[in-house]
Amino acid sequence: MIDLSEHSSLDTLNSLPFWEENEKVLSMGPAGESNMNLVLRVKTSLRSVILKQSKPFVRKFPHIPAPIERIEIELCYYQLIEDDDILSSYSPKVILYDQQHHILLIEDLGNGTDFTDIYTHGCRWNPNDLQSISSYLNALHELEVSNFPLNQEMKRLNHEHLFHFPFMEENGIDLDAIQPGLQEKSLKYKTNPALKSALKLLGKRYLSHGTTLLHGDFHPAAWLRTKDGVKIIDTEFSYMGECEFDLGVLFAHFDLAKIDSSNRDNFLQQYKYSYSESLVKAYQGMEIMRRLIGIAQLPVSLSLEEKELLLDKASKLILSQ
Repeated sequence: MIDLSEHSSLDTLNSLPFWEENEKVLSMGPAGESNMNLVLRVKTSLRSVILKQSKPFVRKFPHIPAPIERIEIELCYYQLIEDDDILSSYSPKVILYDQQHHILLIEDLGNGTDFTDIYTHGCRWNPNDLQSISSYLNALHELEVSNFPLNQEMKRLNHEHLFHFPFMEENGIDLDAIQPGLQEKSLKYKTNPALKSALKLLGKRYLSHGTTLLHGDFHPAAWLRTKDGVKIIDTEFSYMGECEFDLGVLFAHFDLAKIDSSNRDNFLQQYKYSYSESLVKAYQGMEIMRRLIGIAQLPVSLSLEEKELLLDKASKLILSQ
């Protein structure tokens, strides 16, 4: 396997067997932030493409091992939805997959920006964006799927950081370095046996198999604003599970971004499928907590007091299931 990086030479990229005759790589550089994989924008004499390569570790946290085959999950997801008119319109097209090097070449959607600015003070939610996200999730959860990979190794990795690691009393994260006083506030939840028991049960549900294809990490960093509208990316956590997981994660980020609750109500009015309200709330609470006291921090604009209020809310949501 060739080990690419942001510092790989153009000669190295040109040596890859991906390019057309007389096509030459002219430049390359990072294509935005990426937690899991190396993501490069490669410009050639003929086109611009996005090159993604998975490694046997998490790109943002190299000390965390991760299944290198996750890039195949993303490939399977895009191949599965390419014949669906709605979903394919929100997704990049696959150009090429190289199994030996764990490289996926996909369509360059342009210099879009993700939605992580919704966490900042004063950012207003565009109703058209909410409509796009609603249309996407409705179409995804409607899709009839019979043979999607289990993706169990990625689920186990995610499970650790969703349901277990953030709630360890000693996990090596200095929460006070993130926000002074947060470490002490977190102990209330890390030492709550009822909460940890509820999370254990919820985690078992997450690891089980379901009948609905999920994005698996449906949050603002996976949504792109482009000149052609909203696009949805980063599908390596996708799996067959319960629709409540995608919904709960989405609504957790509404809370973290302090988006008015009417947006949640509007979204659910457009959502077409049956769901368990208590299960949605439990996954919502889990996502809030792991984002506030776990390793996967967000650029939220929340005071310590606001975080404590959200953590209390999240704990109650989890315990309400």
